[in-house]
Amino acid sequence: MEKILLTLTICFFSLSNYAQEQITTELKKAYGEEKYDLIISEHSDKVSEYPAKAIYYVGMAYYMKADDNNVLKLMDLSIEKDKTDPDTHFIKGMTLNYMGQFDKAIESFNKAIELDLSNSNYFSGLGDSYLSQEKYDKALSSYITATEKNEPIDRPFTMIPQIYAELNQPDKALDAFYKSKGTISKESDSYINALYNIGLYEFLNKEYDKSEIAYKELIELVQTDYHSYAKLIQVYYGKKEYEKAKPLKEKLYQAYEQGKLTDNLKSMFCFDQFDWKDKLILAYERFAVKEGELYYKHVFYVTNDKGETEFTIQTENSPISVELGGPKYVLGMDKNGTHSTFRYGFEEDFNYEDLKKTVILVLDEKIKAGASSRPAKKKK
Repeated sequence: MEKILLTLTICFFSLSNYAQEQITTELKKAYGEEKYDLIISEHSDKVSEYPAKAIYYVGMAYYMKADDNNVLKLMDLSIEKDKTDPDTHFIKGMTLNYMGQFDKAIESFNKAIELDLSNSNYFSGLGDSYLSQEKYDKALSSYITATEKNEPIDRPFTMIPQIYAELNQPDKALDAFYKSKGTISKESDSYINALYNIGLYEFLNKEYDKSEIAYKELIELVQTDYHSYAKLIQVYYGKKEYEKAKPLKEKLYQAYEQGKLTDNLKSMFCFDQFDWKDKLILAYERFAVKEGELYYKHVFYVTNDKGETEFTIQTENSPISVELGGPKYVLGMDKNGTHSTFRYGFEEDFNYEDLKKTVILVLDEKIKAGASSRPAKKKK
């Protein structure tokens, strides 16, 4: 009789274990097929009866639906049943990150790391927590560790250069962007971001050839990235290869006419920048023209070390000059509330080197204004 009872007990537990394995397999399959709503509707009210891993998959369905409170509830329940699954601690940490509870998230990530030192995701999540707290050194250490694991994910490679940039370490940021570019998928947005920043840093270093390579590859991959068109124009102006910039300008003008430009490209684009004494000069070209009216076409913004505009020098369309057979543009300046014009004119197809030299002569106060005026005071 005792043997019969023992056999029945063993069979009962075997059937119970089989049922639990079956529900876990079923939920894993449904989760892989992205049937999140089905998982929630059919299983959320039964989870107390389920094994830890099955509860985890129900929690993951809530995770994909961004229902943070239910995710935490189910991950905690799963951990109660099995504290040794690192994935459960990791998802709990990720959810706490989304909820802004970074100290608690760090505890969960560290627990996941204690259980499995080999997973890149766990260290990357920990880096996210420290980054959100602006603890850049700890974030950097976590991300670097994440890149050293087998099959590292893309995220730490994209975050490391951004931290170096935040820490004002441009050389390390540039090296890290190159490493990111060489590691992550070309199909990802992060690859495009790496190319853009490589182009930018190399341009600032006056490594124009390297900057050109990065921006050209970017434009080939994303032919509507008009900000990169503008940056590549600046590269060609830096190299004094003005003819190469012309087709890029035409692309921008076409996009402007089609209403495709946004943000700071909506009305004009920066085509050159250069240093004058301790000032950075940013040269912009406006798209719109006002036939028969006065307008500024090329504007040189003279900026201070805070990036603020102190005054501008610009080419101004002169209808009167055109009527009298003179040049299309005259050189003007707006400074300290005074508008000045100079006896220097430029046609539509002007030589940029001539314009730039004239602007520098104005900056050096080597040429005087032909006329100056202040706006009339409004009568009370």
